[in-house]
Formats: sequence, C-alpha cells, structure tokens
Amino acid sequence: MTNIQFIAKQVATTPKNIEATVKLLDEDCTIPFISRYRKDTTGNLDEVFIEQIAKLNKEYDVIVKRKEAILKAITEQGQLTAELNKKISESFDLQEIEDLYLPYKKKKKTKADVARENGLEPLAKIIMDQKNDDVDFIATQYLNENVINEEAALQGARDIIAEWINENIYVRKQLRRLYERKATITTKVSKAKKEEEAAQKFSQYFDWSENLTKAASHRLLAMLRAENEGFVKLKIEVDLDEAYDLIDEIIIKNNNSSAISHVQLAIEDSYKRLLTPAISNEALQEAKAKADANSIQVFANNLGQLLLAPPLGEKRILAIDPGFRSGCKVVCLDEKGDLLYNETIYPHAPQNEDAMAMKKIRSMVNAYAIDAISIGNGTASRETEFFIKKIAFDKPVQVFIVSEAGASVYSASKIARDEFPNYDVTVRGSVSIGRRLSDPLAELVKIDPKAIGVGQYQHDVDQTKLKEELDNTVIRCVNSVGININTASKHLLSYVSGIGEKLAENIVQYRSENGPFEDRKQLKKVPRLGEKAYQQGVAFIRISNAKNPLDNSAVHPEAYGIVEKMAKDLKLSVHDLIANKEKTALIKPDNYITPEIGLLTLKDIIKELEKPGLDPRKSAKVFEFDPNVKTIKDLRTGMILPGIVNNITNFGCFVDIGTKESGLVHISQLKAGFVSDVNEVVKLHQHVTVKVTEVDEDRKRIQLTMIL
Repeated sequence: MTNIQFIAKQVATTPKNIEATVKLLDEDCTIPFISRYRKDTTGNLDEVFIEQIAKLNKEYDVIVKRKEAILKAITEQGQLTAELNKKISESFDLQEIEDLYLPYKKKKKTKADVARENGLEPLAKIIMDQKNDDVDFIATQYLNENVINEEAALQGARDIIAEWINENIYVRKQLRRLYERKATITTKVSKAKKEEEAAQKFSQYFDWSENLTKAASHRLLAMLRAENEGFVKLKIEVDLDEAYDLIDEIIIKNNNSSAISHVQLAIEDSYKRLLTPAISNEALQEAKAKADANSIQVFANNLGQLLLAPPLGEKRILAIDPGFRSGCKVVCLDEKGDLLYNETIYPHAPQNEDAMAMKKIRSMVNAYAIDAISIGNGTASRETEFFIKKIAFDKPVQVFIVSEAGASVYSASKIARDEFPNYDVTVRGSVSIGRRLSDPLAELVKIDPKAIGVGQYQHDVDQTKLKEELDNTVIRCVNSVGININTASKHLLSYVSGIGEKLAENIVQYRSENGPFEDRKQLKKVPRLGEKAYQQGVAFIRISNAKNPLDNSAVHPEAYGIVEKMAKDLKLSVHDLIANKEKTALIKPDNYITPEIGLLTLKDIIKELEKPGLDPRKSAKVFEFDPNVKTIKDLRTGMILPGIVNNITNFGCFVDIGTKESGLVHISQLKAGFVSDVNEVVKLHQHVTVKVTEVDEDRKRIQLTMIL
C-alpha cells in the first residue's frame, strides 16, 4: 500500500488531490500557503484537510519504519517465514503488526520460558491438541530434576499454553472488540486520603462506574487526575464470564477431551495474568487518546477565537492592572503600543486616594490624547471600573474590561524583559493588558497558549500533541489576518508562513537598520531569506502606503502580472481598480487562466481586489456589567445579568458576570432543545444575557442559564 492509498482510506477527497498535496508538502510548502495559493492544485482543500493529510503522511512513515525494524529483528532471530513476512508487509494496522511481533519480542524471562527450558513444550502441545489422551499419565514422562512431580509438569505446560493464548492474534482482536463495546471504568476512593481537603473536588468519583466508551472526555481526564494524585483507584474491566466464553470459543476444540480442564485453567491464567493487564491498559490508553484529542480540540477552538477577538485598532490606550493594597498600575501607550508613561495610583482601600487618583487619570488622558481605557479583569477590576466611570473626562473615552489571563506569565518572560529591560513586571503586565485591547493577536502570540487558560485539563493531555495543535492554531490565525511587516514584533513574524524564529529576527534587524519596508520585493534583501521563504511568506505580510497597492493585499506577487492585465483590459491603473466594486464585477476570470493560476485562485484575487487587506476580525465593542453586582454576595437566584463568555468546555461555557467567580452555563442550559456542541451556540468573548439559577457561596460556585 502506498502512502497515497493509506491516506485516501481516511480522507474524503480524491487520490489525485492527496498526491498533489503530499507533493507540495514534500517541497516544503506550508499549510497556509497551500490552502490559500494552491487551491487549483489541491482541488480546493482547506487547512483542516491539508493538516490531516500531513499527519497521516507522517503516520504512514512511522508504520513503514516500524515494520522494517520488526522484520529485521525477526530475521535476525532466524524466525521469519514467508507467511509471517507477508502478514507484516501487508498490514498497516500498527496494533496488528505489534501483535504479530509479540511472540518474537525480547522480554524478561517468563514462566513459559522456564517451562520450555525444562522440556515441557511437547506436553503443552499434547494438551493443546485436545485429543482423548490420558494427560495426567503422559505428564509423568516429563519429570526431571527441575520438574519433580506430575503437577509441576502440568503447571509448566499450562504456563506455555497461557502464553500461546496471550499471543493469539484472534483472541486479542476479539477481546479488544469486547472491551470497545462493554468495558466499564470504575473508581473507588482511597480510604487513606478520603478526608483530605484536596480530595473533595473529586468526590463525584469516590464511587463511580460507567461504560468506558461513553465517558465524556472531561470526566475521564478528571478520573485519571484523581488516580494520579492518589485519591481514587481505577479499574477497566469487562464481564469475566463473557471474556472466558469468548476465549473458550476460539481455543477449545473438543469438550470431551481429558485435557479440557487444563486448557481452561490456562485460559483463566492467561486472561487474568497476561491479557487483562495488556488489553485493559490498551482500552484505557485509547480512551485517553480520544479524550486528549477532544480536549485539545476544545482548547484549540478557544485559542483561535481568543486570537481572532475583535481589535480596537491603532488607538492611544491607557491600561490599568487593578489592585487594592498594592495600587493600580497605569500605563499610557501610543497607537503602535509603545510605552509613553507609567504610574501607580491608589484609589481603593486601604489608601483611598481616589481624589488624587482621579486627577492623575484625567491629566494622563489629556496629556497623551488617550482614546480608550483598558482595565484588567482580575482583583479590584469592578471597583476600578466604577472609579474610572466617575471621572468627568473632557472628551468621550471608551472603557473596556480585558482578560488579563497570562499577563503575569508574559510580564516575567524573556520576551517581556527584552522588550522592557528597564521596567519591572508590574509595568510589563499593564502594557500587555493595553496591547491586547488594540490587537489581541499580536500580543497573545507572545504568551505560551497553555498560560492563557481557555480549555479543560490542558495539563493532563498529551503535551506534544497539544503543542502541535496550538502552534497550528496560532499559525492559522496569524496567516488568516496577515501582518503589517513594519510594526509586527519578531514573535508575531515568526508565525508567518515560511518565516520562523530566525528569519523573524533577521527581518526585525533589517528593519531597524534600514527603516520601514517600502515594498514586498525588499523582503528578498533580508539576510538568509531565500526564494522559498519569500514564496511561502510574502503574501501574508502587508505594507501600508506601499508604492504598489497590491503590497497591502492578500494577492500573491506571482499574480501581480495578471492583476495588471485585468486593469489594463479595463483601461484602468491598478490603483483605480482596487476597491472599485463596479469595475471588478466586470472581470471575467476565465479569460485569465494560466498553467500556474487557475479559476479558484482567480476568484480569490477578484474578491481580494474588492476589499484589499480586509481584516477578517470584527471591531471591539464596549461591554458593561450590571452595576449592582460586584461580588458573589450580590447575586440572587432569578437575577438576569449581562455577561461575557470567557471559557468554553465540552460540558458548557463559563460566563464572567462581573464577580471574581465565573458562572457555569451547562450545555443543557444554553438553549431550549438538544445541543451537541457548545460552539454551535456560543463563542469566546461573546456578549450574552444569563439568569442566575443557583449560588453556592461556600464552594464559590454559580449556576447560570441562557434559557430565559
């Protein structure tokens, strides 16, 4: 089976499209470049399809290499038969390949190995033949200095049979199917730790049982965490009699044989000692892998929504990291996010210097021509918002509450130290709060996505797969928006298609030495930035006020000639064609097809000419919490409140209603009727209206509903 055939079995597209995509990937083309600028080659496959093809192509390589290693190992043992070679070579099921290898796999000395050394394998074969021989009598013929009596001989033979049953591919396959259908996951509390305070958050799982395949990802990950922390003991099991019956059907040939009792003893031993530990662990790992994939996808979806949150744009911002005793850290930023001024004010208890603080804020707003105020949503956030709204400014100033998740991680990072070597963490954190209002994408790419806190059990899932998926999400978001090469940080630039960390540094260095980029071709002058990197990345950068207006669009330079021909045919300049909807409507894409650029790409070009460089993100909107709600003590059942969705999980969404604790809207309370996916109803940072259904002050839990 070729890699194309392997992928085609799992991806719903033609082998021709897969082959073209794999060829582009092998040529080091990036996924954003392929999905945006090679649509005609791939049959219009989107990023998700291309990512799937890339993953499956790697998976194919892993299987091929594993098969080669296994065949080599068995050959070196002199055990490779033509039949075994054929089975391994033709299989592309990694589990099946490992099963075929199991009898030849180097392992610690087993009970069966000892029995073979004692000459008991012929006896085991006689028993497995299940003829009407007198097995007990035959066993006496195998006694020696290591096998002292008949029972020892029979036990050794059963040990060998148990191993044969364990290595029987059909037995393992059938047991896996049984576990897939009927395995239960059961947890029991550890009596020694039951009363510990930390154990109480897992109290639901002190005595829990459910079908493994039906265990929701968040429940399974919670059970595994509880087990890892020693609060519960976990078991995966199926009905014992059903398992025995299944193996009996495969192994037992003659119910009337005197050997049957020994075969059945070997079956029980094989199942309990060898098969159960292996198959139950496989079932758990497979369920864990699915739960991981589910949770990683939830995290990636949330991250994508967060990165593509509405930006305020190039405005002058006063940002506040609120606090009580330590004061509120205030910074003033210009349109590019550069720090102009910083100060600490003390409007709250215990200092209560609100009059002086008001005066200072008014003065800063006027002195630095501030357009908007960004307040972090942590401690003292609501109190600071009320304080700011009491100030009579000389002009309208918008006030925003901004998520400060991850700001403290950024402020202590090397990135922040490099950006602000002369300022402490409090100033850096405030700058981050301000910048994520003007451009969330540009600021949040500097923070490890796991520190942003939008997901479920992100520390419990496969960290390699999590990082890969989150990196892909960041790359997808950055390239869907496009970035201004003259203002972008090296961290943002590093996510641009084909660029990477080192070239991003070189671009920033070139920019600082030579001034702003004036056109896209200038990118070729950046040290070590070759033709391939230029081809992959150039269309994802933007140069505002460039001589060629296409340099501020998503049109790739390889298509500039076609756009110039379109303009010429309409007797216009390229400048006059851009954003001229009336004229672009006259363009007939069929007239401009070339061997390199097909109809799908041409339609994208025309769409881009209508609205060049359009940011796909919406504009930031001001949101106001209920002024009567500041803490959980202010909540009453039945209250209807405005809120902002600040986290999405498989079981519902969390909504910030202006208290320190976010409230949970369970998936069943999102809307009337059945909801299979939370993302169908809400998005991160969406403004919603909720009703309070339950308040538990002691446990700091708030239950909400969106069914009003």
